[in-house]
Amino acid sequence: MAYIEFNDVVKRFGDNTVLDHIDFGIQQGDLVTLLGPSGCGKSTLLRCLSGLETVTEGQIVLDGRDVTNVPASKRNIGMVFQQYSLFPNMTVEQNVAFGLKMKKVDPVTIEKKVAEAIAMVELTGKEKAYPASLSGGQQQRAALARSIVTEPAVLLLDEPLSAIDAKLRKALQSRIREIHQELGLTTIFVTHDQDEAMVMSDVIQLFHSGRIEQAGSPVEVYTHPASEFAASFIGSYNQLTGAQFSAISGSPVPAGHVVAVRPETIGIDRTRPASTDDGYVVPGTVVNSTPRGNVLRYTVRVGQTNLLVDVLFRSFHMFDPGETVYLTLLKHDCLVIPENARSAA
Repeated sequence: MAYIEFNDVVKRFGDNTVLDHIDFGIQQGDLVTLLGPSGCGKSTLLRCLSGLETVTEGQIVLDGRDVTNVPASKRNIGMVFQQYSLFPNMTVEQNVAFGLKMKKVDPVTIEKKVAEAIAMVELTGKEKAYPASLSGGQQQRAALARSIVTEPAVLLLDEPLSAIDAKLRKALQSRIREIHQELGLTTIFVTHDQDEAMVMSDVIQLFHSGRIEQAGSPVEVYTHPASEFAASFIGSYNQLTGAQFSAISGSPVPAGHVVAVRPETIGIDRTRPASTDDGYVVPGTVVNSTPRGNVLRYTVRVGQTNLLVDVLFRSFHMFDPGETVYLTLLKHDCLVIPENARSAA
């Protein structure tokens, strides 16, 4: 039995079905990411688990206990929102202590636990500061400390890093992951950022239109997308129709299927490589290139099809627009997936 179970959960707002028969479990101690575009239902599921929303149908079980209709205050769940929600008239120390005071924990224990939580989120020295004097990242750390200090059964993080700059965001991703591992705390993280999900997660639950499109480890979801949507949302796959792939490779594709190829798996060279039984070598023309951090993404025209090709950014080895190149696509990197499929996860 899983530590958290969503059993055929449905949530409707009027005629709008936001959660469409969600059915999966979460193991104790895992960090699970609910990943998907805006409006797909991931935050609504988090709110249903926390008790901030009631489910229309189905059951939610936490540690063997049916909490479907249990008030939020009785579920022992910590939650960090995108908006931080700190009390502006309280110091960091007072904000972190608030939940413990509501539970009537003795003052000595409160002082000890608050100091430990503040140290854990690396805010030592900011105990007497008010939220208005803190940076966005510091406010988010204070909100995280307030949530973990009560030792919740589950920690819920609803896009907590989306308003923070890229460098600090990466640092907080690492710190949240470290805190999760230190405490062994079952954690559910909501994001629309696939890179964030890859870094943070033990398990990814990929949402699409109120349903789970695919579930698995970051490596599984990235390397073996179960549908066109999964391939488009994770990994920026090139997706080719059967006709497009056959025109490029000369190989047939089963009816009702498409071929997905990750940009970084495609080789690119000025000279034609030796032919190989393990793949396809095809000529193309460079359309343009786009820097993406340490990766340079080329758009290459092959016949009537554009392919994205990612290579490490080396200024001494670049291809110019209009230049003829040769692409190598290995057969095991050309994934045949059902057209418009949904996984059964």
